[in-house]
Amino acid sequence: PAAARDRAYEDAALDIGHGQTTSQPYVLSLMAEQLGLTGKERVLEIGTGSGYDAAVLATLAHDVYSVEIVPGLAVAARLALAREACLNVHVKQGDGTLGWRDYGPYDAIMVTAAAPAVPRALVDQLKDGGVLVMPAGDRGGRQVLLRGVKRGGKLHGREVAEVKLVPPLTVGR
Repeated sequence: PAAARDRAYEDAALDIGHGQTTSQPYVLSLMAEQLGLTGKERVLEIGTGSGYDAAVLATLAHDVYSVEIVPGLAVAARLALAREACLNVHVKQGDGTLGWRDYGPYDAIMVTAAAPAVPRALVDQLKDGGVLVMPAGDRGGRQVLLRGVKRGGKLHGREVAEVKLVPPLTVGR
């Protein structure tokens, strides 16, 4: 947003309106690195926000499907991504905890908001051998970045680092 442009190159989360922020660039980089993308993957991103993270993922993967719960952010991100010719990014407005079944299963899933647990719908939409990266923890409490690999229908995860991200918004907030 125009109000945050003078801070665009800081390694800090920035206000993008609607009570939401961008991810700190370092955290986005860490999350993207943990996905281990090679350029051939179909990635699901939960929490489109401004579209910045999706644009980064678009350079690392074949297709990116991104879900944003805030209608105004979903529209703005769609326009920004089109302006930047990120033609392999698809944005949908909806509840990210439900994922985007139409294009799954996904090779990788990146969630940009902290939640107490991984939503089952996301695990179900991840390919066997696929990687899910997301912050987990309680609001105001300890949050950790989790990296999980799906094997035999179950997610096997480990903590990567301590992080601090916004909690997810839910339908009917």
